[in-house]
Amino acid sequence: MQSPEIDMDLQEFRGILAEALSEGGTQPLLRLTDEEIAILDPDSLTECVAPTPRITQLSGQEREWVYATALRSLVSREAVEVTNIDELDAVLRAAFPNSGSDGADADSGDGTDPGSIPSGVDLDMRITPEVSLALTLRRTAARALAVEQHTSSGVTHMLVYIHAEDLYLVERVTGGGLHMFTLASSAKDAADMVQLFIDPFEVADKDGRVQQITPEQISDDNVGRALGEAINNALVVGQTVLLADAPGPLLTTYATDKDLWTVYVEKPNAPTGIEARAVGKTSLHRAITKLITPAVSS
Repeated sequence: MQSPEIDMDLQEFRGILAEALSEGGTQPLLRLTDEEIAILDPDSLTECVAPTPRITQLSGQEREWVYATALRSLVSREAVEVTNIDELDAVLRAAFPNSGSDGADADSGDGTDPGSIPSGVDLDMRITPEVSLALTLRRTAARALAVEQHTSSGVTHMLVYIHAEDLYLVERVTGGGLHMFTLASSAKDAADMVQLFIDPFEVADKDGRVQQITPEQISDDNVGRALGEAINNALVVGQTVLLADAPGPLLTTYATDKDLWTVYVEKPNAPTGIEARAVGKTSLHRAITKLITPAVSS
């Protein structure tokens, strides 16, 4: 099955985006599942930084079934238009044959395209501008902020794709593989979403004294009593890193039931420049905003 064309000209949509954001500000865009993204943009499964947690749990045969179901969902929601409906029916019949499978193809370790479904025909598939916009923005960002949220329930992710001072795409990925996209019109709004993600109980209270620590102290668990207690009692641990051509800073957060600590690393693997402290809401927001809008080199 041929992938739909999603590489839209961003300049073509610039006026529409600017007008929409100026009128409505930051706003939800759409939601897609792992398997729907696999149908719409199969190359992104290996080329984009956003995870697809549900797909990684499926065998080859299970992927064929969920991809066919995802295609039906996309068509019924009018997120895509398939003009050759007979060929669409052929795809769905191939995915759900009347006869049972002998299981020979159930193993996914044969190098098969992770975003393909058995068809034997090409679908003439067109996707809506809204879907095309989201997929294009997530593919074409030169810089992105990747955030992991670790809790007792598991790991979830948030990606902030940085395009301009008034254009950010925020993608939140649940542990079940639901991708929720939001258009943000400012670094402040994008930082607000990241802050709530890593401090969901809003325990960031007040700034503490900056503590300089070394990689050796971290590896030896010799970081002092206050930070050690925050690490051991954290209810939410956040890992935030700027992805760009040059390795970006790393911000680790530890949110307990009463406060939030940050460990800021200026450069990966640097022997110095690691700062730890308890922070308040304003300082946390400032640190996130700095990651989203780093200083421009002169």
